[in-house]
Amino acid sequence: MLKKVGIAVWVAAVAAGPLFAWSVPALAQGKKDSVVIGMTLEPPGLDPTSAAAAAIAEVTLYNIYETLTKINEDSSVSPLLAASWQASSDLKTYTFKLVKGAKFQNGEPLDSAAVKFSFERAAAQNSTNKDKALFQSFEHVDAPDAETIVIALKYAEPNLPFLLGQATAAIIEPKSAASDATQPVGTGPYTLGAWAKGSSITLNKWPDYRNAAAIKLAKVTIRFISDPSAQVAALLSGDVDAFPRVAAGRSLAQFKSDPRFTVLIGGSKAKTIVTINNKKKPLDDVRVRRAILAAIDRKAMIEGAADGLGTPIGSFYVPGSLGYVDTTDINPYDPEKAKKLLAEAGIKTPLELSLKLPPPPYARQGGEVLAAELAKVGIVAKIENLEWAAWLSQVLNGPRNFDLTIVSHVEPFDLVKFTEDYYFGYHSDAFDKLYQSIVATPDESARAKLLGDAQRMLATDAAAGFLYQPQWITIVNKKLKGVWKDVPQFENDFSRWAWE
Repeated sequence: MLKKVGIAVWVAAVAAGPLFAWSVPALAQGKKDSVVIGMTLEPPGLDPTSAAAAAIAEVTLYNIYETLTKINEDSSVSPLLAASWQASSDLKTYTFKLVKGAKFQNGEPLDSAAVKFSFERAAAQNSTNKDKALFQSFEHVDAPDAETIVIALKYAEPNLPFLLGQATAAIIEPKSAASDATQPVGTGPYTLGAWAKGSSITLNKWPDYRNAAAIKLAKVTIRFISDPSAQVAALLSGDVDAFPRVAAGRSLAQFKSDPRFTVLIGGSKAKTIVTINNKKKPLDDVRVRRAILAAIDRKAMIEGAADGLGTPIGSFYVPGSLGYVDTTDINPYDPEKAKKLLAEAGIKTPLELSLKLPPPPYARQGGEVLAAELAKVGIVAKIENLEWAAWLSQVLNGPRNFDLTIVSHVEPFDLVKFTEDYYFGYHSDAFDKLYQSIVATPDESARAKLLGDAQRMLATDAAAGFLYQPQWITIVNKKLKGVWKDVPQFENDFSRWAWE
């Protein structure tokens, strides 16, 4: 099986705790060097190189940890720990030159040895890095001198500079690596101040950061608020200054008419899908999977799960990406066809299937819509609402004892996941071969055509119930600047935030 980069992170699950009442509303505070933000999920740890939860990156990426490159709001890539880089003509060798003067928060210097350590650790057999396949695609990593890193790849990778800006490619200080989940040490502008489990995380500006003068916020408090109505209430009361990716679709008019706020509705590279466990009977029969897709009204799902903020998709790829093709007509909404496909597959209805849902509102709300739609064709979806840890252990990482689930995969360039032993349970020698052709094709127009073929193959195989590309809502105090509208990946780059 081809081993390549996998970029699939999860739209975060949520913290279990209730909304707390805070004594001093953030909007009323006179200080202009601190900020309070809301997040739906509390991260399970603070080492993004060893766990899959997107919430880890939301707290740490570009704040505590840094990467060789930096992904910007428009999906472009800028230098960060790498001052510059060059790629060979076949896109199989990349040479990076490190910035001068960078160091870790424990005083150790940032050098090529630390970069080599970070990437080899991520590729190790016992690695739990969710993008382990990327690092295992490195033939070798060389450090010819303290400021130079050379990465030789087994396969061409045109997207490597982007991929190395992901949180999973954070550069780790070797001596601190084992304790980074609770005592993170990076090269970034912020250090961990405090972590009140179930409530909040505080980050403090690191005065020894190499570009400390450019960092305007001295303190960032991140409060975890899971309930959508509580998120709205926290913003309206001034308990939080900003809430990226807030579940406020039903309150947009209220926020748009309130002069205290800026409402940002941005695009994403995310794919919200109904994951179908391809390995479980009777879901291993493509006719059953196609029946499930035919039972799904994507527009109804977008309305019910995402308050209308989404674009229908028919494969594991989104508009705006290289080689995108509209595949929604391969498995259109057709309940009568769904019934016929089930009959052809010899399925006696009612067919009972488990539907295990993680905590985000889009999953819980979408699950109710999905169950109602499946019921119309004779499929009984038995909903089981899981907390984040249970979803990870039962669905993603564990015995995979599920039939259906709903989740958003939020990062681009993750078609590779369909070539791996992933929780989808999908395997196709034809798709593996096609994907290998994609990554071995440096010409962009030729690669775009192959990417179209890949999208059509996944749709034809009904590898999952591909639903929609979500749009994310961010609501911000009007005087707070630097907060992103568009979301190529989940991050909160506090180094760019500042009060007017």
